[in-house]
Amino acid sequence: MAHTLMPRSYELHDVGLKPDARYSVTLVMQIITMRPREEKRIKEGHLWVNKDDLSHDLDVPPGTLVRVSTFDGASMGTGFYNPLSKIAVRLLACEEEEAGTAFFVKRIGQAEALRQLVLPNEEGYRVVYGEADLLSGLIIDRYGDYLVMQMLSAGMDVRKQQIIEALLTVFPTCKGIVEKNMSQTRTREGLELVDGVVWGNVPERIQFMENGLKLEIDLTTGQKTGYFLDQKVNRAMVAKLAKGRTVLDCFCNVGGFALNAAAAGASMAIGIDSSALAVEAATRNAELNGLSNCTFEKANVFDLLRDHLAEDRAWDMIVLDPPSFAKHRGALRGALAGYAELNRTALKLLKPGGILVTSSCTQPVTEHDLMDILYRESARVRRRLRLIYRGAQAPDHPVLLAMPETQYLKFLVFEVAEA
Repeated sequence: MAHTLMPRSYELHDVGLKPDARYSVTLVMQIITMRPREEKRIKEGHLWVNKDDLSHDLDVPPGTLVRVSTFDGASMGTGFYNPLSKIAVRLLACEEEEAGTAFFVKRIGQAEALRQLVLPNEEGYRVVYGEADLLSGLIIDRYGDYLVMQMLSAGMDVRKQQIIEALLTVFPTCKGIVEKNMSQTRTREGLELVDGVVWGNVPERIQFMENGLKLEIDLTTGQKTGYFLDQKVNRAMVAKLAKGRTVLDCFCNVGGFALNAAAAGASMAIGIDSSALAVEAATRNAELNGLSNCTFEKANVFDLLRDHLAEDRAWDMIVLDPPSFAKHRGALRGALAGYAELNRTALKLLKPGGILVTSSCTQPVTEHDLMDILYRESARVRRRLRLIYRGAQAPDHPVLLAMPETQYLKFLVFEVAEA
């Protein structure tokens, strides 16, 4: 249920928190100026001001709220400044005079209202998706009465208590909040890597529902924020195509596509992941839902696909949902080669009339790149493909039009046409 939010005065003792000595309100906001002719991208709505865009530095602590000005004096808004980061200022898309609890209540409340509009009645979803919700460097996921947060920028990190206060206001039934701040993005911001429970009590495992399935995850030791919520809609699409088919789910994490396929009537669904903890969790999820047609194995996907090829095994459906192959453009060439090998081998293993589900979360790899790979590799192995579905990240991961960085997930489903 969406909450009606009314700003009020907040004090940290309201929720039992202690003030953070790193955070203080600056009475006179400092101004940082951009170099001449560097403001076009910012005027078009991008929220990152790079260090190279600025004419000078400021001697202030990381995370300080500053006003950004063009060289000729026009204000570009306010944002969090970090002299240690390549992204020097993360703009808030407005002229905020301070960014305390009331600010976060408003922004997180607006984000939650959007989720209730596009994905009502869900127990697991992304509440805040960083820049797309005009909260650069902040990720919040919800699993029922438990919240997981990532602070990927200094501006958010020094305001941890204010963010927690805001979350407890927007989600008054919250029982526990976990921080999962182990991303290497934090090291580039000069931040330490930390994780753990920051408020309330969080059990070893929590349960939530997705697509009619009961899922159990570990919020403290699981990957990322516990679960990959961005494939929610795409998993439902795979379920529609899975009935009566044998399904191989590669890079399955805690069950995802294999569980959805098995619940929809797949004759057999096998999930593969290199993480023993993920395989154990996926197996528990299959048992939790009484899915005897669903099993999981620990293996390297590339090696397993080659072994299946040598054994002349064939599948009705193969799902490829690998982790990111490149974090920056310098690694793009290797990423494209990896996707080519993965899809080429999968195509060889599919029966005529089979279904190839292929996905990429590598931000520098475009949908055009992935399409081009499938075009070339299908010709190489003499398989004719028909595109029957194209998807993207779920709507709780919205895309801010002025920031292509917020669009990362490509999802394509092909049928192997029978001659």
